[in-house]
Amino acid sequence: MADTVFLNGQVITVDADNSVAEAVAVKDNRIVGVGTNAEVERFITAQTRVIDLQGKSLLPGFIDAHLHITIYGTNKLGVDCKARSITSISELLDALKEQAQQTPVGEWVRACGFDESLMMEKRYPTIAELDEISIEHPIFVMRTCAHHSIANSVAMAIARYDRDTPDPQGGRIDRDDSGALTGFLVETAHMKMFELAAFTEAEYKQGLRLASEDFVAHGITSVHDAGGYGPDNYRAMQKAVQEGDVKVRIYAMICALNQSEDFVRKMIDAGMVTGTGDERFRIGPAKVFTDGASIAPTMAMREPFDSRPDDCGILYYEQDELNTILGEAHAKGFQITAHAQGDRAIEMLLNCYEAALAAHPRENHRHRIEHAGVSAPDLIERMARIGVVPIPNPAFIYDYGHTYVKNIGKRVGHMFPARDQIDNCIIAAGASDSPVTNFQPLIGIHAAVNRLSKTGQEVGINQRVSVMEAIRMFTWNGAYASFEEGVKGSIEIGKLADLIVIDGSILDTPKDKIKDLHVELTMIDGELVYQKQDEEVMQS
Repeated sequence: MADTVFLNGQVITVDADNSVAEAVAVKDNRIVGVGTNAEVERFITAQTRVIDLQGKSLLPGFIDAHLHITIYGTNKLGVDCKARSITSISELLDALKEQAQQTPVGEWVRACGFDESLMMEKRYPTIAELDEISIEHPIFVMRTCAHHSIANSVAMAIARYDRDTPDPQGGRIDRDDSGALTGFLVETAHMKMFELAAFTEAEYKQGLRLASEDFVAHGITSVHDAGGYGPDNYRAMQKAVQEGDVKVRIYAMICALNQSEDFVRKMIDAGMVTGTGDERFRIGPAKVFTDGASIAPTMAMREPFDSRPDDCGILYYEQDELNTILGEAHAKGFQITAHAQGDRAIEMLLNCYEAALAAHPRENHRHRIEHAGVSAPDLIERMARIGVVPIPNPAFIYDYGHTYVKNIGKRVGHMFPARDQIDNCIIAAGASDSPVTNFQPLIGIHAAVNRLSKTGQEVGINQRVSVMEAIRMFTWNGAYASFEEGVKGSIEIGKLADLIVIDGSILDTPKDKIKDLHVELTMIDGELVYQKQDEEVMQS
């Protein structure tokens, strides 16, 4: 008999036939019945909780296949430029000054989500402006892409960056015409500062709890964490899951944003391997970075940017270095992956995978490409042949589509190309890359279906997909990307009871209104962890 039964709904099962049912029964943490009302009503007893869906959509819990849960959560502890809708340098400086006044001397003052293109002044703050706020605190302002930042003189001294410090491989320490530091840091130079501005374990756990609450309120039941601050961050994630502070299931990539190859080697040497863990916390792929950001733009391109005719972006590694790092992880049994946005970086990663598989053949490896941004047809063909799982970010189209049109022109027709991936039988798992962009899966689904920016600009509309195809990207495909499609990702008997209810019928909603839908209820492991009517996350 069932603990919970859902009746009178549009049950989008995401099974092999994309069946739409009417009702679902749940016992303990598993789905025990799917079908018509009459077929499922037999599971009801006097003790069963019966939920009348009134025609609303019931879906498998959303799976975000690439986000940074700790970074998202800890960003809420500082100045979040997006959340505060900061639109000028003066507003930013005022917020940082307020934060500094509340922060003990010597501790970090941080801001995130900064986007100079949204500032009235169309620029970054200067190192002098940050120094005026405080020379008793290190100050760190991270751009929305999480690949650039600007810091004050105290922070630069902590990083041991001075006018004579050479640029690191894959990065830049900016200087003015006289050679003086500007405080602006690019790629690997930024990643080092990001690591130095890390948090305490208590702050990590606080951020993780806040992130989990936000995620379940928007229907996310599983996340693939794409890395953060390193081993301390990783340890805090596991503890937060064990202690129940984090409700979402975590598939944790072996990655730190700074010197990710060192973390990968440490975990290989420690005997870790992809798949270790349980249904709440499981070790994912070994991950490194190959190039820069798509929205900066610093991604590595085969041809120059339309907006910068002399610039093809930044690479973190040479081909042989990449082959060695990820090849070793593949040989030891890891699923492997890398951040690769530009077509040049994607090509290098595919070269790496072909070399690794030639040296150590393996079936069903499901090696991934995080983002797989500019994926031209020749790269799509190779992905299909190798059996690669790309992890695109449709919400980038909604938030930053106008910058893609400006920076890469006609190549937006190959940006996060979901239509080409589906047509070539490639299983691509949808993701947000939060906090770089909005984590809400309904925004990602909306963007994949419509391919319009916030401003209404068309961004590669040849890559539009159907609503059902977009839902699959954020459910079953996400489970496939973590080798878990046998236990979650669809509404089928025997699978985990990770379910969500939307406040309307998503299949009948006008396509341009999908983003306006909301999640009313989230169930994880058979437990109701969120109900919209009381606007709070329920405790077990």
